[in-house]
Amino acid sequence: MRFTNLNGSKDQFCRLIVVMIRPIVLLLLGVAAYAQNGPTAIVGSIASFKPEDAIVVIKPDNAAAVEVKITPETAFKRVAPGQNSLKNATDMKMTDMGLGDRVLVSFKPGTTEAVRIVVMSATDITKRNDTDREDWTKRGISGVVSAKTGDAITLKKRSLAGEIVMTVTVGEKTAYRRYASDSVNFSDARISKLDEISVGDQLRARGVKSEDGLKVTAEEVVFGTFVTKAGTIAAIDPATKEITVTELGTNKPLIVKFTADSQIKKMPDFGGMMMGRGGAPGAGSGGPPAGAPRAPDISQMLERMPAAKFDDLKTGEKIVVSSTKGAKPDEITAIMLLGNAEMLIQMATAPSGRGPSGGGAGQGMGGAGMGVGLQGLDLPSMIMN
Repeated sequence: MRFTNLNGSKDQFCRLIVVMIRPIVLLLLGVAAYAQNGPTAIVGSIASFKPEDAIVVIKPDNAAAVEVKITPETAFKRVAPGQNSLKNATDMKMTDMGLGDRVLVSFKPGTTEAVRIVVMSATDITKRNDTDREDWTKRGISGVVSAKTGDAITLKKRSLAGEIVMTVTVGEKTAYRRYASDSVNFSDARISKLDEISVGDQLRARGVKSEDGLKVTAEEVVFGTFVTKAGTIAAIDPATKEITVTELGTNKPLIVKFTADSQIKKMPDFGGMMMGRGGAPGAGSGGPPAGAPRAPDISQMLERMPAAKFDDLKTGEKIVVSSTKGAKPDEITAIMLLGNAEMLIQMATAPSGRGPSGGGAGQGMGGAGMGVGLQGLDLPSMIMN
């Protein structure tokens, strides 16, 4: 290239050269930095092992799988679920790791070689979660927020005998967490505060529980804005673990996605049960007799039902599904999907005081012609996983 008409200035010439080569220098520096600054650490679950290559494949929560190279210098540490430091960590061997274990991998800079792998056993996590769920059931209550006044939150939920009203009392030491949108994971819930709780939110609280089970002085509160959808399964895609539902009321297609944390249950055939008993249970009774045990609410019933599988779903089946309120109105990720739900949908959408068969008050399931709408069903949404 020839330069002309620079008017004799050496400084001008030098500045021109700098302007021309500066983008090239920056590009080369960027490439070098990228090559040297790979991830310093990742968190995920063990997806597979390649022992012949001394490699462990780790699947981060929101990224592609990573092949981690094990060397003789790699250190292995075990920590109990819930620990946030290595103070009580113990040494372990590579062969003690298992599929599904949660790990924190620290890398040698610029490589995929592991300097240290901190492991939480999948078995220990399952035991911890089971114990935690039992405690939330034993010492907790749940429902839809109907009012919030001072340090008291009023919850409502439906049982087969009618509406249940409960009270959550909070204080300075109460911890709050809010479910993240588009996530079914309790572990994704973020730290929150009382001011963020709104009427209509679903809420669970645990702490000191009254003998009648209607009041809790809360140690922990977890809440979120959830949606409940219903409709008929129009298509099933086993490859993507998605179903297309013709949504009740709009007849528009709704995509329902499933993750490993989504739960599926199937309602029993209440219609057949009622036919066999000669009518609806408790029909005309006006509710349970005085002193009788309170009927279980819908969420308690569902928790006791055995789990179903994605493969158990059928086209043409009526379903109800709960999910967090996401960004796309025509696409949700299932927290709880309830199959064979035609009776429940009829109960929820029947006019108040009328059962699903169209009869008067007291007909239907224990007089539960609820007319509460889908949002009043209180499907389990906050799954403690």
